[in-house]
Amino acid sequence: MSAETLPESVRLPRNLTADAEWLETDGLGGYAMGRADGVRTRRYHALLTAARTPPGERVTLVNGFDAWVECDGERIPITSQRYVGDVLHPDGVTRLVDFSSTPWPTWRYRLPDGTELVQELLMEHGSPLVALAWHCTTPCAGELVVRPFLSVRDTHTTTHENSSFDLTSDVSGDRIRWLPYAGLPAIAAVSSGTFTEDAVWYRDFQYDEERARGQEFTEDLASPGVFRLPLDRGRAVLAFGAESTAASPLMYVGATALWEALAPVERKRRAGFSTALHRAADAYVVRRGDGRTIVAGYPWFTDWGRDTFIAMRGLCIASGRLDDARAILLEWAGHVSEGMLPNFFPEHGALAEYNSVDASLWFVIAVHEYLQAAAAVGATTAADEAVLRDAVLAILHGYARGTRFGIRADGTGLLCAGVPGVQLTWMDAKVGDWVVTPRIGKPVEVQALWINALHIASRWERSWYHLAVFAQDSFTRLFWNEEAGCLFDIVDVDHVTGRTDATLRPNQLFAVGGLPMAVLHGEQARRVIDMAEVALWTPAGVRSLSPDDVQYVGNYAGDMWQRDGAYHQGTVWPWLAGAFVEGWVRVHGATDAVKAVARARFLDPLLAHFHMSSPGQVGEIADGDAPFRANGCPFQAWSVGEALRLSLSVLATPDDATSAHTHVLATPEKEPQRDGAIAGAPRRDGGRRIKQ
Repeated sequence: MSAETLPESVRLPRNLTADAEWLETDGLGGYAMGRADGVRTRRYHALLTAARTPPGERVTLVNGFDAWVECDGERIPITSQRYVGDVLHPDGVTRLVDFSSTPWPTWRYRLPDGTELVQELLMEHGSPLVALAWHCTTPCAGELVVRPFLSVRDTHTTTHENSSFDLTSDVSGDRIRWLPYAGLPAIAAVSSGTFTEDAVWYRDFQYDEERARGQEFTEDLASPGVFRLPLDRGRAVLAFGAESTAASPLMYVGATALWEALAPVERKRRAGFSTALHRAADAYVVRRGDGRTIVAGYPWFTDWGRDTFIAMRGLCIASGRLDDARAILLEWAGHVSEGMLPNFFPEHGALAEYNSVDASLWFVIAVHEYLQAAAAVGATTAADEAVLRDAVLAILHGYARGTRFGIRADGTGLLCAGVPGVQLTWMDAKVGDWVVTPRIGKPVEVQALWINALHIASRWERSWYHLAVFAQDSFTRLFWNEEAGCLFDIVDVDHVTGRTDATLRPNQLFAVGGLPMAVLHGEQARRVIDMAEVALWTPAGVRSLSPDDVQYVGNYAGDMWQRDGAYHQGTVWPWLAGAFVEGWVRVHGATDAVKAVARARFLDPLLAHFHMSSPGQVGEIADGDAPFRANGCPFQAWSVGEALRLSLSVLATPDDATSAHTHVLATPEKEPQRDGAIAGAPRRDGGRRIKQ
């Protein structure tokens, strides 16, 4: 991240930095986000970004604001902007004395006379509405002046002064409306004060994070006027909303009434989440049409197949949000094509992209864990199970006989995949025609997923059990690399029989942990985990490549080409902690004492590490080199999901109040029984990415 903005005289809580980022979401795919110090350094930092067709087609409406207190003729800023030339103006950030992200982002400023001004910001769940409130902790006779900045643009772009932008303000009582562009959402605002029209463009805002990433980093923003909010009448309130089918009726009740209605409801809703991770998870489960889906990450991603099925195991299933899990799985079940599920639904009506070998297999894993969890609480229905069963079997049949991109089961019973120029596994970085890690052949984690999926499908069709046993025998025979003491990353590279890739990567962890059934056992499993702990584990998660490899890149930085070149070549991924920690627990005996050690040794430090940069959340990636700087997308669904799954399932003990049911497939020793249970399962006892 960029250098800290705050002067040395200002201190935030010791577990936060000035460039820590906060997130508010609306349950529709829209969001507000920014930095603890209030300085916008990304084009995505905004007060109100709304999803036109939830959760996609996001439009940034209100980017930010300048605010100052006027008292006895003196103007005292409480905000700062970064302008071209590395100019920070005005000096409001120097008055910040505290920041908290719970229950919603809250700032405390100290004015020159010692008066403390508290600023709060929250979004309404279910509507594209953001509300701000200010109050003084001691009597204050001043007036707060707020000048909003608007852009009304696609969230991935920037805007510049132009004559097409209509800055006209439609004022009706305490409600103001702007419609800068026909065909894009109008913005409504309501305040507890008065609005004075004073249309002007502010030019040359500078976004340091975008500059560091080789992106367009300057922007002009339109300001239609100023709000004057008295501070001597209790809370001063200002709210912005997107006029859409999901527009909030609270925009019509008056600003003070809006806050008094919204804040208690949101406080109670948020208090209903038992842990910070549960609260974090709620940001990603959003509406899609009449159903539900999972946003892969904020602010860059919408919903992706692979991310959805990995993330939902923790976000929804382990955390008990079974209605959400059901809705998501049933929605996706209707999209099986040639045995594949799409990995990505493009925006603006484009066709779904079926370009992943593992997304469909992760769906099978999620279906299995959902059905087990739902059955445990009597929440399954024959109709739901039939739909999910048919989708699972369609995937297995499609993969076994062969489908797109050379995906097929060959004579070993294992799964081949890949054609030149296409990235099919989760290591999916691609720039132009350059596929950074093509991994054509038999990738190791794909085999672990395939064997698990075969055992799961054997619940409904007996023949899959025999293929599972055959594939397991082939895996044991072909993938162990005795010289290195671990598994090959790929066997039959480029579909050449016997050609292997011994690159030391974390993908082999899924043979030991991260899936219902381990496919590697005993001393070999222990050696894989020991190797990973020494070479790949960091306080932020698991490296994507050993530092000893000549291709290793320790810092994720530079333009798109440089960053994609590092994305899976050493960059740390916290979501992989799920596979590593679960594997570590398994090979060490899975006792309560072992789980306690794993929690203290791995999970707690990881959460603390990301809390510094994304309070209460977990980001997408971190640098492979110390100090393992958080990087990439600051709020990532599968990172939070796997942390939740570890906390609630893998590391849960009988004494844990939040203990969830584990979902495990034991190594089958005989053919499955026809009583509806998965072979050997114990009874319950407890893509390509578009990086902006």
